[in-house]
Amino acid sequence: MNNGKPNWWSRPSSAPEAARIPAPPPSGDGDGDFPLPAPHPPTTPPAQAPEPAGTDLRAAGPAGADARAAEAEAETTGTGPQAPELVAAGSPDPAPCVVLTKGEPRDPAPEEVPHVQDPAPVPAPQAQTQAQTQAQPLHAPDEYRTPPYGEPGPWAPAPPVQRPPAPVPPHQQGPVPPHPQGPAPWTQYDPWGVGGPALPPPPAKRSRKGLAVAGALVFALITGVIGGGIGAYVERNGGLTTVELPQSDAKDTGRAPESVAGIAASALPGVVTLHVRGGGSSGTGTGFVLDTKGHILTNNHVVDGARSSADISVTFSSGETARAKLVGKDTGYDLAVVQVTGVSGLKPLPLGNSDGVRVGDPVVAIGAPFDLSNTVTSGIISAKERPITAGGEKGDGSDVSYVDALQTDAPINPGNSGGPLLDSKARVIGINSAIRAAGGSGGDGEGGGASQPGSIGLGFAIPINQGKRVAEELINTGKATHPVIGVSLDMQYNGDGARVGQKGKDGTASVTPGGPAAKAGLRPGDVITKVDGQRVHNGEELIVKIRAHRPGDRLELTLERDGKELTKTLTLGSSQGT
Repeated sequence: MNNGKPNWWSRPSSAPEAARIPAPPPSGDGDGDFPLPAPHPPTTPPAQAPEPAGTDLRAAGPAGADARAAEAEAETTGTGPQAPELVAAGSPDPAPCVVLTKGEPRDPAPEEVPHVQDPAPVPAPQAQTQAQTQAQPLHAPDEYRTPPYGEPGPWAPAPPVQRPPAPVPPHQQGPVPPHPQGPAPWTQYDPWGVGGPALPPPPAKRSRKGLAVAGALVFALITGVIGGGIGAYVERNGGLTTVELPQSDAKDTGRAPESVAGIAASALPGVVTLHVRGGGSSGTGTGFVLDTKGHILTNNHVVDGARSSADISVTFSSGETARAKLVGKDTGYDLAVVQVTGVSGLKPLPLGNSDGVRVGDPVVAIGAPFDLSNTVTSGIISAKERPITAGGEKGDGSDVSYVDALQTDAPINPGNSGGPLLDSKARVIGINSAIRAAGGSGGDGEGGGASQPGSIGLGFAIPINQGKRVAEELINTGKATHPVIGVSLDMQYNGDGARVGQKGKDGTASVTPGGPAAKAGLRPGDVITKVDGQRVHNGEELIVKIRAHRPGDRLELTLERDGKELTKTLTLGSSQGT
């Protein structure tokens, strides 16, 4: 086989070496190839010193002679034109195998080696050329040479002995050099080689530390997602267990006596709610206990519709109820007293002094607004001596009440009427009686016939000094007395002050003969501008100022007559109230 390329078991040769390789003689059978001689057991040469590298054992010495004899014998037997190779038995380093192909020229050998010729003898010059060629080694000695285990086959040399490579020192170990670009060069195959260019680089080992870090990150991500889901569920659904909210200790129940809570706790047992039915109507109001005998003070307009004791029901803060009888009432002061019997444990409220009240003082109001019993509100004293009127449903003025009231911003609503207005020491300083209705046309209270909306912060209470005097009179006599000056006033006068009328009621004299005013020298047409130095602007204010006093009190009046200002002093008289 000659395709112009070296066989896979041959080694490349340089140009001079390839030129010296002799070509075999043409075969007589015309198949283009030459037969190989039958293998013969090699002759074991005597022990001798190892030859230097590059010495052809077939060209010199006893081993070389034996080789030539074997070659001559192969040629004589006619097994082929020429044996391709003879290997000296026992040689430590066999020469590489060379295959001679047909058509290759042979260099003439320097000397002919005698051998037995076959029927087709080889010319002496050809044999001489073969011997000369064999005398020169074609390749450098292989350091992994292996003694032959017999003659080589027709196309393959004897396999080399596989030896493990020598260990590489630690400091010489390093990264495998990268594979060179381009075609790999022709090199000797070394199955035990380390780091050779023909071997692929070992696969990189995955770091265990990197795997651990990656696993930790994955675990953290999974736990974060799970924790976030649990947190969202707990937030939306209120947790996985029963909710128990923290709460402070309730043992501390004490309150300062001056606080709203302290005032309410002290006063509530003495406050009652009144339900009145009679005269085709019903109403709700408030009152408070005056004494242990069961007397209760309230407003006249609260009990005005009652005809008997069966029409008045009293409910205490404890929830106990009782029937009450009407003791007395007064329209001019809008006050009334009722009494309950057979009730024990009554707690009267202490009474204060309304003359000592100052604007801005804190106050607490207790009542039953819109029938809501025991309602407590708080505020301050907004003003004093506010002249207000209430009532007037009859049209003749007999039911009109005149009050020199205390004004407060404590919320007062319908149902608060008759309830106590307390100072910071839980003492009664006023009786809640009226409110100013938003948009009302002069209506001044729950008894004034005007609409009764909610509180707008304008509440009025009868001063307790006036209420005490009237209550005492109602309990003692059933009637209340009114202080008077003995004149009839012109209620249509639009000027500043209160003018004495020209004629009295039913055409009588406007100044009562022998009355306090007549004794002081007042005349019809006089305009009263001040009472005890306090300015009055109309007749209603003058009545309020007078009724704020008791009968027998001395008053100093400032008046105008014919453009002149005069001062008169008088002693208040008394009239029977209704």
